[in-house]
Amino acid sequence: MLASWYDQQGPAADVLHVGELPDPEPGPGEVRVRVSVSGVNPGDTKKRRGWLGSSMPYPRVIPHSDAAGVIDKVGEGADARRVGQRVWTYGAQSYRAFGTAAQYTVVPDQQAVPLPDHLGDELGASLGIPGVTAHRAVFADGPVDGRTVLVHGVLGGVGSLASQLARWGGATVIGTVRRSGDLDRVDPAVIPHVVALDAADPAAEIRAYAPDGVNRVVEVSLSSNADLDNEVTALDAVIAAYGTHADRTELPFWPLLFNNVTVRLLGSDDFPAAAKRQAARDLTEAAAAGALTVDIGDVHPLQDIAKAHDRVDAGGRGRVLVTVTG
Repeated sequence: MLASWYDQQGPAADVLHVGELPDPEPGPGEVRVRVSVSGVNPGDTKKRRGWLGSSMPYPRVIPHSDAAGVIDKVGEGADARRVGQRVWTYGAQSYRAFGTAAQYTVVPDQQAVPLPDHLGDELGASLGIPGVTAHRAVFADGPVDGRTVLVHGVLGGVGSLASQLARWGGATVIGTVRRSGDLDRVDPAVIPHVVALDAADPAAEIRAYAPDGVNRVVEVSLSSNADLDNEVTALDAVIAAYGTHADRTELPFWPLLFNNVTVRLLGSDDFPAAAKRQAARDLTEAAAAGALTVDIGDVHPLQDIAKAHDRVDAGGRGRVLVTVTG
């Protein structure tokens, strides 16, 4: 099969190879997916770079956890009737050596989720890490129907899906963007209340939409926003953080304590299996109902995977995808 891999960590152009590798075979309870589109996440490029001093977990790694494609083979104990089924995958390279940057990937049966026929592969390949993380951030502490949810970074992959999932779940959603110049990039039909963090008093603007405070916060940078979150959270609120800019993040401890605020930290590889399965079901249902859209940015062929990784490392707008051919 045609695949991309790396045998050592480093810059994308230096360590990512593209060539032929043996076709994988599904083991017991596994399915093999013929990949059409592979999604690139910041976590994929961080593993490749050796972020935070991480080392090579396996001698050879095929990167990426997310994809869309078609099941073409099943292992012992998996349902043979699934052959030919369109699916989206998550966690393909979570504690596994070989991910989705290849013509074929093998995943546990439950991690290949049926993709409704009316949904495109690009959307399917965008639901994995960002979607499951967004779902956990929004719903880990219960339903949000009738609640007010503040989502920081609504133009990002997780933030965008979190805001849409919260709205789908019946919440009033308030979003933030970093700069006032980004306000016109947010669709008011999806997120009617948006605040720029460079405003003179963003807390006052958030409070104008939520006079009694927000019940949930989906947090992309806890170190940057901890004081703001403290100003706008209601009693018994939850701050669900999946990112921070300072490795040792300071919090306004006593004010948060007196408000009985819960700080939940989210590491997507290690979410409970039941939570991942529920996320997959809800993401598929919401997408099928037209409640989820994804801003697709750059799309690269597998041969140009290094460019795709560089694009993710550089940041910017939209989901980065790799198309797999052959």
